[in-house]
Amino acid sequence: MYSRKQVFIDSENESIFFWGVRQTGKSTLLKTFFPDALWYDLLLSSDYKRLLENNGLIRECVLADASIKTVVIDEIQRLPELLHEVQWLIVNKGIRFILSGSSPRKILRSGANLLCGRALRYELYPLVSAEIPDFDLLRAINHGLLPKIYDSAKPARLLNAYIENYLQYEIVAEAKLRSVDVFGRFLRAAAITNGEIVNYTNIAAETAMSSTTVKEYFQIFEDMLLGRYLHPFQKKPKRRVVMAPKFYLCDVGIANSLLNRSKIEFGTEIFGKAFEHLIYQEIYAHSRYSGLEYAISYWRTSSGFEVDFVLGDHQVAIEVKSTDNVNTRHLKGLLAFSEEYTVEKQIVVSNDPHPRLVGNILILPWKVFLQRLWGGEII
Repeated sequence: MYSRKQVFIDSENESIFFWGVRQTGKSTLLKTFFPDALWYDLLLSSDYKRLLENNGLIRECVLADASIKTVVIDEIQRLPELLHEVQWLIVNKGIRFILSGSSPRKILRSGANLLCGRALRYELYPLVSAEIPDFDLLRAINHGLLPKIYDSAKPARLLNAYIENYLQYEIVAEAKLRSVDVFGRFLRAAAITNGEIVNYTNIAAETAMSSTTVKEYFQIFEDMLLGRYLHPFQKKPKRRVVMAPKFYLCDVGIANSLLNRSKIEFGTEIFGKAFEHLIYQEIYAHSRYSGLEYAISYWRTSSGFEVDFVLGDHQVAIEVKSTDNVNTRHLKGLLAFSEEYTVEKQIVVSNDPHPRLVGNILILPWKVFLQRLWGGEII
């Protein structure tokens, strides 16, 4: 069992919405934190049917047993109407609820009761390096970081099943999409766009969809936590900057599978793309798990200067390079950014064997960078 970095910082005795895509390990983590809770799993047909037929069942059980202080409802998005009962028990009986699920989309789109701010929001992401003893970079890049798949000797088969059963069918059902085939075309296009600037018009032309439909599908992906936009850094630029967002899938393994990538090795172009994706996953998870929730953006000028990740209000600028010998040509983006903004730390994450300092730019081997990130030394 992995020791997860999600520890519900500042939650104290508050109720919680706890989201995360399937197979990140939400249920396992909740059973560790709340072993004595009254538990309902809405993926179980028995629990689902009983609560569907009688929303007041939870209230009746709580009122009958004064020892119940915490209630977990797993996959709450399957029965959003339960939230009325949940709110009543929070307000009138002081019961703590842990409301877990793979997607808040159905609740948000249905206009269901969101508990009027009485529940804090947390998420669980795929594994990160600090949770894995003897972290293996190539394994993570090839397998992805969903726990079961990272551990598997045959990740390709599990990833294909994940995409087939979850992405293509469950999402189509939950989002009430008309065609599995059309959504399948979008999935492949989204994977090609992974880590790149999103051009809705180009994707629409490639997939024979309208730009409106493409935007809607990206929104579904974001709503269901399967990917997220990385927005450009725009603070008072002197240079002309690119204003369109990038988009990253939630896990590098999912991108690999959708793109039919074979084994990824050091030194290849594919490794460079996957390496950058993995570093983004680590930074994003750290931002949330640490409680700092610093902004993450990218910076690109119309003339081609780029910084992969800008953290906070330009406190930290990070470039990711897969080379094992960073040189001056790899530093142009950071130097251009530092001409416009005061930057506390400029970092290149690479495969270099040892840390180096070139002017004000710190070149860090990926392992050192990740250790410092999770040690609180980057931001």
